[in-house]
Amino acid sequence: MAWTERQRAMLREMGIELWPGATATSPPLQPPAAAAQGAAPAPVLPGAPAASSPAAPRGDVATMDWPALRAAVAACQACALAQSRRQTVFGVGHERAHWMIVGEAPGEQEDLKGEPFVGPAGRLLDAMLDALGLTREPGPPERQVYIANTLKCRPPGNRNPLPEEMARCEPFLVRQIQLVRPRIVLAMGRFAVQALLRTDEPIGRLRGRVHRYQGVPLVVTYHPAYLLRQPADKAKAWDDLCLAAEVIEGQGAAGA
Repeated sequence: MAWTERQRAMLREMGIELWPGATATSPPLQPPAAAAQGAAPAPVLPGAPAASSPAAPRGDVATMDWPALRAAVAACQACALAQSRRQTVFGVGHERAHWMIVGEAPGEQEDLKGEPFVGPAGRLLDAMLDALGLTREPGPPERQVYIANTLKCRPPGNRNPLPEEMARCEPFLVRQIQLVRPRIVLAMGRFAVQALLRTDEPIGRLRGRVHRYQGVPLVVTYHPAYLLRQPADKAKAWDDLCLAAEVIEGQGAAGA
């Protein structure tokens, strides 16, 4: 399938130039058989087998529905970040989205607006999603993504999250993933990857292949804020998004 002019324009806005004759089909970053193994549909269910060992939500968080979970996040006082935040940043998007985007921690703009991925990094993410026909705006679950952060409160001065802060917030993210039941998780940034995959390996060693989180295919990529500082890596991030799209397409073919 050839790129539409609109998609080409979005890629140019991201700083990615297509070679003449390039199509919307990106070459796989791993052998097709391996990608197919990672692409099997696997909704998140409590107790599902996992390659990593994520902490289960503590207390009644594990049984909360969306309204209860949102209220619990807004009222959370589990760590010192509650004293410095303006508001919590819960998440946005379709509550049964096929794609779930997991970022790191809210920044200043997110803290002000109460929404993940806003400001320049958010605009870049929107351009990346739009080039794939995805959006955070209202739409069907195959088109509208769900976006959440590893932390729900902004660390002061945008410092790196502390391990105890990530541990306190993790049950909320675990429950969000369980409620969304995504077909693919896109982990953006070092701290999102650490939280979901339980590894300290750099993103450069983890990207280009399909991982799993509680049975759900997971693709690792760079955070948009990093890409704004290192635009040369935008092409790598685009490859990662194409890999995630291949996983989704493989699920559709398997169910046909």
